[in-house]
Amino acid sequence: MADRPRLSIAISIEDASWTKLVPEVARLLRRAARDALAEAKADGWKGSRVGHEISFVLTDDKRMRSLNRAYRGKDKPTNVLSFAALDAAKLGAMGPKAGMPWLLGDVILASGVIVQEAKAQRKTIAHHLSHLAVHGVLHLLGYDHEEDKAAETMEALEVAALAGMGIANPYELRR
Repeated sequence: MADRPRLSIAISIEDASWTKLVPEVARLLRRAARDALAEAKADGWKGSRVGHEISFVLTDDKRMRSLNRAYRGKDKPTNVLSFAALDAAKLGAMGPKAGMPWLLGDVILASGVIVQEAKAQRKTIAHHLSHLAVHGVLHLLGYDHEEDKAAETMEALEVAALAGMGIANPYELRR
């Protein structure tokens, strides 16, 4: 697999409860990022063949609330926020310098919200975290769910990535 681009993942654990909630959290995030990128490429996303860098920040609800308020004007914690390094419109036209990995951005995940949602949806925390990590990475690549057609595309990519990890379709459970 010499043709496969290198994927570099940085993981910052701001809330120590993450290591107890999901002991295999680093492996899980790497797999989610790798599978999300693979599905996006299969969908036609034209990313760097050199490599990619993604940062995951595992935080608590207090920090997430602060970020959500500052960047989205919503004074409450949310499950995941994605901060793309490049605007989605520029992703297709721009790439890294030759030989340099492509910094895609940061995915922030909140422990309390994710635990509450997993419990309410009768999922394991690991499965819900995997879903939200895939979701966050797809946002870094320019996918969104603001309009119905875009949401259908993004959900299909999420479902495919999760299926590859042996995780059930999270949208089936809501219907």
